[in-house]
Amino acid sequence: MPESTLLIIVVLAAVAAAVIGVLGLRFSRSHRELGTDAERATYHALHSAAVAGEYLRNGLEPAAALKASRQLRPLLNCVALALCNTEELLAWDGAGSATPDTAEVMALAGRALANGRTTVSVMTPALRTALRLDGQEQEAKAAVVAPLKVDARVVGAVVVVVVRQPGAGLVRATNEVAAWISAQLELAELSASRTLLMEAEVRALRAQISPHFIYNSLNAIASFINTDPQRARDLVVEFADFTRYSFRRHGDFTTLAEELRSIDRYLLLERARFGDRLHVSLQVAPESLSTVIPFLSLQPLVENAVRHGLEAKEGPGLIQITANDVGATTRVTIEDDGVGIDPEHLRRVLAGQQDGHHVGLRNVDARLRQVYGDDHGLVVDTAVGEGTLITMTVPKNQPDHDA
Repeated sequence: MPESTLLIIVVLAAVAAAVIGVLGLRFSRSHRELGTDAERATYHALHSAAVAGEYLRNGLEPAAALKASRQLRPLLNCVALALCNTEELLAWDGAGSATPDTAEVMALAGRALANGRTTVSVMTPALRTALRLDGQEQEAKAAVVAPLKVDARVVGAVVVVVVRQPGAGLVRATNEVAAWISAQLELAELSASRTLLMEAEVRALRAQISPHFIYNSLNAIASFINTDPQRARDLVVEFADFTRYSFRRHGDFTTLAEELRSIDRYLLLERARFGDRLHVSLQVAPESLSTVIPFLSLQPLVENAVRHGLEAKEGPGLIQITANDVGATTRVTIEDDGVGIDPEHLRRVLAGQQDGHHVGLRNVDARLRQVYGDDHGLVVDTAVGEGTLITMTVPKNQPDHDA
């Protein structure tokens, strides 16, 4: 929103200061350290906005909209405040006890919803009755309606009912509150889009796993049916457990321990195909096992080492997996002594400029950057004929992520 953040803070602080002056509110001695009335007003305005923002984090939902409206109404010194989307009234917070006719509120908001412009309506006796205003609300003189917009789309409106004639200051304050709410809704949509993108990338990783790996695993299992039936049965169980984990439908995060358990099954199935050619070294610090990581973030890296590092190599190959704590992060490395990757080709793949081999690396790198920031993208050291070392670091403390 252009220039909106600073302007919102100034307007809300000014309105809150006016409320304190009109109502004659006085704070106890415990609040004197906040300084002047203006400083206290600024603090309470910002605090109310922050609390309302928490409620709007997931968008315009009825319960959240009602809680947010209770925080926002005192800032505008109005007798009633309503929030609606384009189809229905979501919240009404008023000084009285009556619940308005939702159709009348939507009719009041209709013009702003239709043309995307702020409107001012004079409160007639018939409109007061339709809105079921009582108590102090019976003195209401006007309603200011400001549209809520996300990417130029009108997605709702805020309705402010006041007992005074609305001046330019109130209209502007209502517009700024609407702009602030719109900014919260934009953030909610961005968060939802990021979640959908992550889910799409997980589906892409699952699709990458399924054709090549499943075909080879089933062939390997079939080769043991006649010569070693017990091993074939054991491999079928491991295959079932691996696919159950890989195609699970809940949760974007898992623990390092769970991911390594799945990798162990994957490597067990690959050993059935490669035999003595595939060697694995695992060194994991116990304290790192509980670290939360994005689901299917390690398995594609190990599969890349097997498919594109060792499969094309003559003779035996070694994959080394290590994990340990480094300060506030957990560092995981996956190293192979395979054929390596051309650095320029890898750069283009990670930048999304080229498809083909190593797309799993790109998907994992993109997910890590989306979740933790660019500082936590994959670090890949490689050269043709020199093997590949992949390093991944994730924060140890992730209170918002449940495994």
